[in-house]
Amino acid sequence: MRGDNDQLASFWMPFTANRAFKANPRQIVSASGMFYQSADGRQILDGTSGLWCSNAGHCRPEISEAIAKAAATLDFAPTFQLGHPLPFELAQRLAALMPKGMDRIFFTNSGSESVDTALKIALAVQRAKGQGTRTRLIGRERGYHGTGFGGISVGGLVHNRRAFGGGLPGVDHLRHTHDIERNAFTRGFPQHGAELADDLQRLVDLHGAETIAAVIVEPMAGSTGVLVPPVGYLQRLREICDKHGIILIFDEVITAFGRVGGATASEAWGVTPDIITMAKGLTNAAVPMGAVAVKRELHDAVLDSVEGGIELFHGYTYSGHPLASAAGLATLDLYARDGLFDRAGELASYWEDAAHGLKGRRHVIDIRTIGLVAGIELEPRAGAPAARAMELFHACFDNGLLVRATGDIIALSPPLIVEKPQIDEMFERISELLGAID
Repeated sequence: MRGDNDQLASFWMPFTANRAFKANPRQIVSASGMFYQSADGRQILDGTSGLWCSNAGHCRPEISEAIAKAAATLDFAPTFQLGHPLPFELAQRLAALMPKGMDRIFFTNSGSESVDTALKIALAVQRAKGQGTRTRLIGRERGYHGTGFGGISVGGLVHNRRAFGGGLPGVDHLRHTHDIERNAFTRGFPQHGAELADDLQRLVDLHGAETIAAVIVEPMAGSTGVLVPPVGYLQRLREICDKHGIILIFDEVITAFGRVGGATASEAWGVTPDIITMAKGLTNAAVPMGAVAVKRELHDAVLDSVEGGIELFHGYTYSGHPLASAAGLATLDLYARDGLFDRAGELASYWEDAAHGLKGRRHVIDIRTIGLVAGIELEPRAGAPAARAMELFHACFDNGLLVRATGDIIALSPPLIVEKPQIDEMFERISELLGAID
C-alpha cells in the first residue's frame, strides 16, 4: 500500500476495508447539530448519531465549554487511592437515572471496557458470595459486546473472533432471536420468539447452574442489524436468572440515553438487570467514556468480602477522567433541559411510518423499528454477501446522508434532536438510491 495516498497510510483504521478506503477516501471535517461536513464541502445529514453515540447532535457548545473549562482547571488526576470531585458528582447523577437500586457506578473509557468490567464484576460477585464454581459466562449469537477479549468471547459475531483464537474458556451462547419468516416488517416488539429465552434454561440443564456466573445480552441488538426482543423475551430471561442465581447483564451501550425512550431500555421496557453497561451517549461522544451501573447489593457483596485494602483489583488510568466527567455532566444537563429522553417516544410513530414506507422497494426484505432506530434488511447479492448494503452506504454518503451498513442491513439511529422533515429526507433519499443499486 505504501506509495498510494501516503498521507493516509499510517492510520490503521478500525473496522474498515483499509485498502478500499485509502483508494477512495471519504472524510468528515466538521459537524454541527444534525449535520457533518465532508472534506469536499458537502453537508451530510447524520442518520446514525455518528456511531450510535452523538444523541444530542454535534458540537453542542454546552459540552464543548465544559470540556475546555475542565482542561484548563485539572487536565488529569489519578483515581487510584485518590480522587477529584467530578466523577463523584457524575456517578451520583448517573445513579439517579438508573433503575431503582442500581446506584453504584464504575467508570471506564469505552463500551468494550464497560463490558469487560461488567463480566469481571459478575465473577467477583459470585466468588464473594461463596459461589466460586460459577465461572461460566453466557452470551448470545449475533451479539456485539465490544472488542476486548471478554467482549468478543461472549459476543456472537464470528468475524470479530475468527482471527483471535478461542477466547475465554467456558463461554456458551444463547440462540439469536432473528426470525424474518414469522416477524418480518415488525413495528416495535416482535410477537414471536419469547420461547427463545428458554435457551438459557437449556444451558443451565447442560452445564449446571452452579457453573454459570452471568448472562449478557443487548436489550436490542444494534450492531448486528437492529434485532428487537420479542414480547416477553427479556422478562423470561430475568425469571430464569432469578431462579438459578445467575447475574443478568444488559449491554446498553447503544440503548441507554434516550435511544428507545427513557434513560435506559431497562426503564423503558420494565425489566431490571443486575448490571448495566453504558458508553456512547454518556458524553454525547465528545470525550470517550463508559460506565457500569451495578445493583448495590452486588457492590456490597464484593466490598464486604474483603476485610481491608483494595476490594476489586480492576480499573483504568483514565477511569473518571476530568474532561470526560465534565462532558458527562454537561451532557446529562442537556438531555434534561431539552427533554431528549422523551423524543424517541414523541417521534416513534412518525419514524416507523417513514421507515416502513420502504416496504416493497427494490431489494428490501425486512424492516424493523423501535424508538428512534430502524433496521432495513436487504436481500443479499448472490455470491457477494454484504456488498449491496455497502454500496448503498457509499451512495448515501455521496448523496448527503450518513447511514450504517452492517452485513446486508442498513441501520439508522439519528440524533434525538432530529425533526420530521429530516426524517422524511432520510427515507426519501434511501428509497431513491435503492432503485439505483443492483
